[in-house]
Amino acid sequence: MKFYIDPIRFIDTKNPLDISLVLSNTEANPRAWYVDLPVIEAVNSNGFMGSVIDGGNVNFRNIFFNPHGHGTHTECLGHITPEVYSVNNSLKSYFFTAELITIEPTSFYNKEENVYDKVIYQEQIVEKLKGKNMEAVVIRTTPNNEEKKHLNYTETNPAFLDVECIEILNECGVQHLLIDLPSVDRENDGGKLAFHHAFWQVPDNPQFEKTITELVYIENSILDGEYILEMQLAPFNNDASPSRPVLYSISK
Repeated sequence: MKFYIDPIRFIDTKNPLDISLVLSNTEANPRAWYVDLPVIEAVNSNGFMGSVIDGGNVNFRNIFFNPHGHGTHTECLGHITPEVYSVNNSLKSYFFTAELITIEPTSFYNKEENVYDKVIYQEQIVEKLKGKNMEAVVIRTTPNNEEKKHLNYTETNPAFLDVECIEILNECGVQHLLIDLPSVDRENDGGKLAFHHAFWQVPDNPQFEKTITELVYIENSILDGEYILEMQLAPFNNDASPSRPVLYSISK
């Protein structure tokens, strides 16, 4: 099926580009923030067996996982506020204009902690976006290998975004930021979460409609450029929810 954006451009909904990671209870599942693997197990209680292979009539499994630590997830400002806000109330529509960009984080020596930090700076995003306007930005970092689908990021000091990137994102009209890292902020930043606070303008001018999606994975075969983004979100009443962002190529 073709979905027309305007008289000369359309997207083909039969060729979606899924950029989410699959949740599983195996070592292949990515992890961050000190969480163990997800648990997926059949209910076995009061004579009821929720596993067909074990003699039950149906498969009926409990799933225990953490949205922030176990894969692709979308979060709202409720992630950093004392008040409880649900990401399920942040998205009022689900299709957005989007730009996919690929960036190699800049490495520098952090003398205070005796480690090398990897940072995405404002000028790198400026170079890629070139003054365009879009509702969403998807950032793919390099190197971009298959291993990223299965990493345990805990205590690895992953790359992160410099807070000054907010300025260019605001200039371009970005409401939804997607990235293939476990966080937009440094893993250990003393609890500042500077980028999160600046993006959502918490506490001075809270932006309830903005979202951040972390731990996506974009295959190398998907080229940088303009797309339509569909945000599929599990309707959880929580600050974050597992999500399935999907890109659609734009044709003329």
